[in-house]
Amino acid sequence: MTSSFHKYRFFIPLILTVFSCKNAIETKVDKEIIIEKKVDSLLKLMTLEEKIGQMSQVRHFWDISKNDVATKFIGSVIHTQGVNPGETAKEWQQKFIKLQKQALSTRLGIPLLFGVDAIHGQNTFNGATIFPHNIGLGATANAKLVEEAAAITAIEAQATGFNWVFSPCIAIPYNEKWGRVYEAFSESTELTSILTKASIKGHQGDLSDSKTVMATAKHFIGDGATEFGVEGGETSLSNNEINKRLMPPYKIAVNEKVGAVMASFNTLNRKPMHANKAYLTDTLKQKMKFDGIVVSDWKGYTKFGRNNIVNAGVDMIMAVDGDLDYFQSNLKKAVDSSYVSEVRINDAVKRILRQKFRLDLFKKPFPDSTLVSKIGSKAHRDIAKQAVRESLVLLKNANNALPLSKETKKIVVVGEHANSSGLQSGGWTINWQGTSENYKGATTILDGIKKLSKGNVVYDKDAKGNYFDADVAVIIVGETPYAEFFGDIGHESNTRKLTLTKEHQKYIKTYSEKGIKTIVVLISGRPLVVTKQIKKSDAFVAAWLPGSEGDGIAEVLFGDFNFSGKLPHSWPNVVNDFKGKYGPNFWDKSIKPLYPFGYGLKY
Repeated sequence: MTSSFHKYRFFIPLILTVFSCKNAIETKVDKEIIIEKKVDSLLKLMTLEEKIGQMSQVRHFWDISKNDVATKFIGSVIHTQGVNPGETAKEWQQKFIKLQKQALSTRLGIPLLFGVDAIHGQNTFNGATIFPHNIGLGATANAKLVEEAAAITAIEAQATGFNWVFSPCIAIPYNEKWGRVYEAFSESTELTSILTKASIKGHQGDLSDSKTVMATAKHFIGDGATEFGVEGGETSLSNNEINKRLMPPYKIAVNEKVGAVMASFNTLNRKPMHANKAYLTDTLKQKMKFDGIVVSDWKGYTKFGRNNIVNAGVDMIMAVDGDLDYFQSNLKKAVDSSYVSEVRINDAVKRILRQKFRLDLFKKPFPDSTLVSKIGSKAHRDIAKQAVRESLVLLKNANNALPLSKETKKIVVVGEHANSSGLQSGGWTINWQGTSENYKGATTILDGIKKLSKGNVVYDKDAKGNYFDADVAVIIVGETPYAEFFGDIGHESNTRKLTLTKEHQKYIKTYSEKGIKTIVVLISGRPLVVTKQIKKSDAFVAAWLPGSEGDGIAEVLFGDFNFSGKLPHSWPNVVNDFKGKYGPNFWDKSIKPLYPFGYGLKY
């Protein structure tokens, strides 16, 4: 008997493992079956008005009056630029708890989804941990780090009352003129797919856990591939090109059970994506088997075809800025007249209810107050600082100009970007269009340099201080914050160019022409044409939009850590590289970049 036991003892753990895995799979399957039964049962009890209410998404301010959440059966509330829910995280939670109680007071007690544009951390809350924008995370190519950043974002989003975030953006940018290049990871479909998987895993984890949130893959599809980089412009790619270059990250997202997909502002072959049934329903929902929520973008209902977008497959409508009453009444008329079938309405509502059950909101509708203390914690900021360090790409390092010695007698730090956490963070930071001011808990690049240097550090904001006795000039230049079409180069709202401003070019010229060792750090949401400035510098660093932990840049400049970042985009050589529909991309051999995709030096 003993010998028989020894003979088979190695198989016992294997058998137990097999049964354990089988039980886990069965448990997950059983849970989904139970959810579907609950969804079907609840749907049968709902009136048409209640169903349309579930399809309605509004802001917590301006769009609704005192009891509208209950009387109009609202399905989702969002926070955007406008009136903050309060000063503290606790006040934010209390505001949303009050609205949630209104929803729960209705006949069926269906809880609300609370959504927010948490693009690089919970960036709407002053004091949250702000990560490098996705372009910087793309430069790290570190999937584990992206997952950790997403998990932290989820915690800090929940801590401020949200259970749904409108990220990640998984576009493939074709043209640096586009004002949202920084929201995407890379021009590489492969790299974007890898980081998409990591981001969704980090955000969603186990959706029923109060530390996770529902993620949103956006914007479906072709948002970054419009002609000439126009936000909401025309995407003229063939179906084959879309399937080859743009679709793979969405297939990954669906496979990872992403909770929502947001429709895009662009047109595809002149048809608005919001009204593109062939892609929203036939491809995404049926062929790819996406079972989550297709949500519209801002005012998508009135912008892109009203009830046609519902028929195309949009499930939840961002009925903001005056759209709510019109959307609800007009959709009801459409159902009454059979222009929109109740089958389509039921499909939309089932998807919304399914996610609410997966989030376990019927049992746990309120945010966890114990998470408030985690907002901006040292542990969270340490991960963000790691992301900053790993995102930095060293483009030039002549005569080993870097790393800097901490014993350097005098360092002059130049440029307004050096002393502003707002400028270094880009759009979607505190405000929709970002801020030029310092914000709570953040450290600037100047802070970091002063902290690590053992010599004299002086600050010359506009290169007029004439500190020509300095041993080194660290010059921080770049773009001012922007978001969406306000960042489109060529848009009537701005005077942005693919090059540095004359003032910032002068900063570099002032010190480099005096023979002072010149280190340039570029803060930007996209590669810029800086060929002449690179030639004038001794070292040149692409730092993207690092977020709240600016001192992470200093840690690499002084050699506490080496550079490891690689270009997530091909780097342009001249402005003429953008004379066509698209800018330089690694798959397009007709344009030779200054630096290729994947380039990056080390010490």
